[in-house]
Amino acid sequence: MPLKPKNNVVVLLERERFEIKPKSGGGLLSYEVWGFVEKGKTVVTRYNLAYINPRIHVGDNGRVLGFDNAHGFHHRHHMGAIEPVEFTSYEATLERFQREVTSIIRDANERKT
Repeated sequence: MPLKPKNNVVVLLERERFEIKPKSGGGLLSYEVWGFVEKGKTVVTRYNLAYINPRIHVGDNGRVLGFDNAHGFHHRHHMGAIEPVEFTSYEATLERFQREVTSIIRDANERKT
C-alpha cells in the first residue's frame, strides 16, 4: 500500500534536467521526484529517472535507460525493453541509475575510439 501524507499533499520535490556535452557522450539526464516531508523525513512516492540520447537508442523517444514507478510498479527501461525491479529505496534506485548511466556512457565512448 502506498505511503500517504497526513494532509494528503504530495508535491514535486525535484525536477531537473542536465545536458551532457557531446564530447562527454551527449544526451540528457532527467530527474522527477514527488513526495512529501513528514516529521523532517522526506518520503518519495513517485519518481522518474531517465537518460535520453537518440544517438545511442532511437526507440522509446531516445530513452536509453530509465527507472520509474508509473503504472503501479517499479521498473527499469533499457533500450526499449521494460523489466520489473526490486525496490528497496529511492536512494538505492538513484544510485543504480547513476552507476548504469556512467557505464553506458563509458561503453559508448570506448566504441567511438
